[in-house]
Amino acid sequence: MPVPQSQSFRWFARPLALVVAALLITVAVSGFFGLQYWQEQRAANLAQERNSEVLETLERLKTVIADVEAQRRGYLLTLDPHYLKAYGVSDESVRRDAQALQTLVAGDPLQSHRAGHLAETVAAKLREIDEIVKTVRTYSGPAAMAMIRSLDEIRSQIDQMVDHERYLRVDLEKRSKGFERRKAWLITIAVTIVAVLAGVALALARREAVRRRKAIAENIALQGDILARDKKIRRLVDANIVGVIIWEVDGRILEANDAFLKMLGYDREDLVSGRLNRTDLTPPEWRLRDLRTVAELRRMGTVQPFEKEYFRKDGSRVPVLVGGTMLERNQNQGVGFVLDLTERKQAEEALRQSEERFRTLVQFSFDVYWETDAQHRFTLQEFAESLADAPAPGSEIGKTRWEVPYLEPDEEAWRKHRETLDAHLPFRDFELARPGPDGSKRYVSVSGLPVFDKAGHFVGYRGVGRHITERRRAEEALRAMQAELAHANRVTAMGQLSASIAHEVNQPIAATVTNAQAALRWLRAQPPDLKEVRDSLDRIVEDGKRAGNVIGGIRALIHKVPPRKDWFDIKEAILEMVGLTRSEAVKHGISMQTRLAAALPLLQGDRTQLQQVILNLILNAIEAMGELDDGNRELWISTEMAAEAGVLVTVRDSGPGLAPADMENVFEAFYTTKPMGMGMGLAICRSMVEAHGGRMWASANEPRGAVFQFILPLQRDESVPAPQLEPNSAA
Repeated sequence: MPVPQSQSFRWFARPLALVVAALLITVAVSGFFGLQYWQEQRAANLAQERNSEVLETLERLKTVIADVEAQRRGYLLTLDPHYLKAYGVSDESVRRDAQALQTLVAGDPLQSHRAGHLAETVAAKLREIDEIVKTVRTYSGPAAMAMIRSLDEIRSQIDQMVDHERYLRVDLEKRSKGFERRKAWLITIAVTIVAVLAGVALALARREAVRRRKAIAENIALQGDILARDKKIRRLVDANIVGVIIWEVDGRILEANDAFLKMLGYDREDLVSGRLNRTDLTPPEWRLRDLRTVAELRRMGTVQPFEKEYFRKDGSRVPVLVGGTMLERNQNQGVGFVLDLTERKQAEEALRQSEERFRTLVQFSFDVYWETDAQHRFTLQEFAESLADAPAPGSEIGKTRWEVPYLEPDEEAWRKHRETLDAHLPFRDFELARPGPDGSKRYVSVSGLPVFDKAGHFVGYRGVGRHITERRRAEEALRAMQAELAHANRVTAMGQLSASIAHEVNQPIAATVTNAQAALRWLRAQPPDLKEVRDSLDRIVEDGKRAGNVIGGIRALIHKVPPRKDWFDIKEAILEMVGLTRSEAVKHGISMQTRLAAALPLLQGDRTQLQQVILNLILNAIEAMGELDDGNRELWISTEMAAEAGVLVTVRDSGPGLAPADMENVFEAFYTTKPMGMGMGLAICRSMVEAHGGRMWASANEPRGAVFQFILPLQRDESVPAPQLEPNSAA
């Protein structure tokens, strides 16, 4: 927790601290002046040393110049080579001393200029002497000496430099004496200030000692409370109810109790080794939250508890609730508590899954509840108590649905279902059949929903299953009953049309007798007209085939013929039914007209069943118009190619029509608008059309009447020629 400003600056108000501060400032100032004095004294000493070296060099140079002059004279007077040897050594010394002199006076512009001029003069004199020495034997000794000018110019320059350096030496000695006086003053002032401050510090120290004794007395009184509080805190830490850690702001964990170590799977050795770091224990997605926590701790001194996660030693994660505060005595350290939320999270997850299961149960009526993992293996199966012959508990856990024995569906249906599962899509009412204990089939309808975790990753499916065996048996019974009713409908229709059938059969028979009698007359003629006889016999054959087709159609409609998948011409099938009902239409004064498209593709299906549909629609129209007292009675039958790749058949009448509410209800079983009707004819017709992959519907005719239409799809991909309509034919 940060210290208040009034407390953080309290120590500045203490007199002893002020004295110490003044003493430190005095020491700093003295050190600064002392450093300045030392630097100046050092510079003066260096200047004196340089001055001494320059004077020594100048004196040595004067001596060498004198030696050179003496050696030159001796050689010119005596021509003794001994002088040349000494002369060469002195010459090199002059050159070396002249260069050394230039280096020593480089910091003094005037002396540096004089030294350069002296070096040039010396070099010139030495070259002059060398030339005279080389030519001395050409001239007499006195003559050669007369050619050499005196070296007094060099001595004069050296004397000027010596005078300048001696003047500098006097000035440096004065500065040295001044430094000594400054040194004495500095020491005197420093000692005086230190003595005064020491006296003041002693007085203040006594005053501080009195204050501290009072503070100690007060602290002793509070010590009992502090010890009691420390014992309570220690009991909390040692009780291991929650994890307690002491950490540094940079993340290093300095101390932790056993509860925290056990929570993360570490031991005391890991803590002592310094391997535990709050940042390393925190998953990457939580580190930004940790940075905000550290900033809040620095600003407020404490942080409110919040949830996060830590890594365990084995790499797994543990959800925790953490909080903390900074230590008052160390603003870089803090103490925090850590509470393991694993059990609470597990309880929350169990509650969430329970809620999901409840929602699933509410959404579906079920006999089986199931769950699978991401590989579609069963992880849970719960069967309703009322379910008979349920699998043994756990017998299918770990298996996929397609690994469990099944009888239906086929492999193609399973393939499509697995594509749905792999795409993680919901599905409803996927039906399959499983073998029962007695060898029978048990039908099950399965529905499921994909399950995703918080991060959006797919984890499996959850769903229900419903046993639909009884429903399937009822559907099969209904289909059998529909077949029986269809048969009864055919027999009833044949009973109602018996007079028309007799009339249609009598027509080809009567025509056959008439043609036979004509043939006999042409045979008795003299001579016999064989051409007319052949024509009569051909007509007899055609009438016989016609009668046979009528009888064959009647037999197929009356008997239970199994459904067939034959290729047939829809136009011929319709014309046969038109011919079969023509007499019935004439009987009721109905004009029957056809408009059938030519060159329609062949259809595949049960010709007899589709003829029954057409026959039922024609008879219904005849019966509806037979009840009219006035108005035209017209029946139209037409065919054409439909836009959705099929053949459209339309039966249109001018009867009383249907109410709007009856347009769809007439296709429901046992629903009828006839006083003596059974309500099964149109239901059976629609089921037959749908069994062929088509659809059937009804609508109103204008200005009156009803329209019944159905579409039969094409069973193969073929090029269909443009339909040609036959001329209208009327009955």
